Amino acid sequence: MQPKVIAESELIITAKGTIYHLDLAPEHLANMVITVGDPDRVKEVSKYFDRIEHKAQHREFITHTGYVGRKRISVISTGIGTGNIDIVLNELDALANIDLVTRQVKPQRQALSIIRLGTSGSLQTNIPVDSLVVSSHGIGLDNILHYYQFSNSDNERYILDNFEKHTGLSSKVILPYIAEASIGLRKHFGAGYIHGITVTCPGFYGPQGRVLRGPLAFPNLLDALTSFSSGNDRITNFEMETSAIYGLGKLLGHHCLSINAIVANRLQQTFSKDSAAAIDNMIKHSLEIIERI
Repeated sequence: MQPKVIAESELIITAKGTIYHLDLAPEHLANMVITVGDPDRVKEVSKYFDRIEHKAQHREFITHTGYVGRKRISVISTGIGTGNIDIVLNELDALANIDLVTRQVKPQRQALSIIRLGTSGSLQTNIPVDSLVVSSHGIGLDNILHYYQFSNSDNERYILDNFEKHTGLSSKVILPYIAEASIGLRKHFGAGYIHGITVTCPGFYGPQGRVLRGPLAFPNLLDALTSFSSGNDRITNFEMETSAIYGLGKLLGHHCLSINAIVANRLQQTFSKDSAAAIDNMIKHSLEIIERI
């Protein structure tokens, strides 16, 4: 049976043979991928590369591919939110696992390692600003993964059931989902990193419990997230991308990890005095580890 040919409307390839949003060809992508939200952060990562072999930019998606020592790495900006993660993860997978000439899925699957270096807000008083947090799981309060056929492990389902009971967030308005980090990647990030559950929100203000002028539908959200635990697992932070990276990565067979510099502590209502230094510390420390993976 002939492999299915993916239609031009479903997989958009430019005239120069690159995938549409990322503007990359397969040879431009390393097996180790670092994602950052802020396009300006790409150069803050690649300045530590020993050499850069390729640069691309289309809209908010900037890519630098190069080497740290002998390790080939691509760093890609995603922009903000899980909607953009849907684009980036699917196009990274297409570059690795679809022949862009024949438009057919390759018979041999390639698993990428995808590590997010982001920023986040702490939900625990003992996780101060400028800390580094590794996400053991991502709990999504957005809806991206509900558009895919996705199943949970017993451990994921156990945590999610406890989360829904504790927070009362499972409703027609919000249907949380959960996905776990790559254990193989996570084990490399020990000393200097705090591990815990990350909640991913579909916005920055109301969805993260911030009150400016609009009244909140879930005014007790912060208390519910802060007080949640499931066995030894607790919620450490929240942001806007991790759960989609973990969910789509698992669905497509890639190894994913999310690392965040804590720039705000929502309980103490503090913000980093030098967030640029905290982010730079995360980048340098994490690159030293990534080079050895």
